[in-house]
Amino acid sequence: MTEVPHRRPVRHHSGAAPTAPPRARCRPTSQQWAAWGFLAPVTLYLVLFYAYPLYRNIDLSLRNYTVRSFVQGDAPFTGLANYRTVLDDPTFAPALLHTVVFTAVCLVFQYAIGLALAVFFNQRFRLSATLRALFLVPWLLPLIVSASTWSWMLNSDSGVVNAVLHAVGVGPVNWLTAPGWSLASVIIANIWIGVPFNLVVLHSGLQSIPASLYEAAALDGANAWQRFWRITFPLLRPVSAVTLLLGLVYTLKVFDIIWIMTKGGPADSSTTFATWSYQLGFGNLLPAFGPGAAVGNLLVVAALVFGLVYVRVQRKQALS
Repeated sequence: MTEVPHRRPVRHHSGAAPTAPPRARCRPTSQQWAAWGFLAPVTLYLVLFYAYPLYRNIDLSLRNYTVRSFVQGDAPFTGLANYRTVLDDPTFAPALLHTVVFTAVCLVFQYAIGLALAVFFNQRFRLSATLRALFLVPWLLPLIVSASTWSWMLNSDSGVVNAVLHAVGVGPVNWLTAPGWSLASVIIANIWIGVPFNLVVLHSGLQSIPASLYEAAALDGANAWQRFWRITFPLLRPVSAVTLLLGLVYTLKVFDIIWIMTKGGPADSSTTFATWSYQLGFGNLLPAFGPGAAVGNLLVVAALVFGLVYVRVQRKQALS
C-alpha cells in the first residue's frame, strides 16, 4: 500500500486572494483597422462640413459680431440677445407666416402631383420611360437657370404667361412686383422644380407593391379608386413619409428661387426665414451677423423637430 504524499497548504501573504495571471492586451484586428479606415473619411467630412459650420453658426448667434470682429476675433458674448432682437423685429411674423405657407403649399402640391404622375407612369404604356425621363428635366436644371426662366415667363411686360392671358382676354398680372402675387409666383416655381423628385421616389415605391394584390382586388370587384385607396396608398406610406420629410427639409431652406425671382419683395411680401437670414447677414451695408445666424438656427431647429417626429412615428409603426 503506497502512501499519498503529504501536500503542504498554500499560504497567501497577508490574507490576499490569489492574483490571476495578467491578460494580454486586446489589439485591434485587421478587420477593425479596416472599419476605422472606412469610417474616417465620413467622420472627417461630417465634422468639417456639418458639425463645425453648425458650431460657428451657434457661436455667431450668441455674440455681437461685426466686420471688425471677424478680423480681430473679439466679438463680445451677448447670450440670447440676438434671438430677442429677431423675435421683436416686425419682419418676424410675416416671415414666419410666409415660411409656413410656402412650405405647406409646396409640400401638398408636389406630393399630390408627384403621386398622380407616379401612378400614371406605373401603367407601363409605350413611351412611359421616355416621358418619365422628360419630367426629370426641371430637377436636373441648375436652380439659377430654373429661377431665371420663371422670372422671364412671369415678367409683367414681356412674359409668356401674361401673353397667354392676354390671348384669352385676361388682363396682365404683376406676378413678381405685386405684393399679392409674389409669394404665389415663387410657390408655383418651386412646385414645378420639386415634382420630379416626388415622382421618382414614389414611382420606385410603387414598383415594390406586388401586382398580385391588385389582381386579387380586381377579382373581388374593387374599382380603380378602391384599389388605390385600399392598396396603393397604405403600402406606399413608408415611402411617402420619407418623401415628405426630405421635401420639408429642402423646402424650409429654399433660398435661390425666391432670391432670384423676387429678392423677398416687394415690401417683404415673399420674405421667408431663408431670405431674411441672408438679408440680415449679407444684404445690408451694415451686416447683422448675429441676428442673421439666429434666424438660420431657427430653421435648423424646425428641421430637427420634424426629423425627430418622423423618427418617433417610424419607431411606433415598427413596434406595432
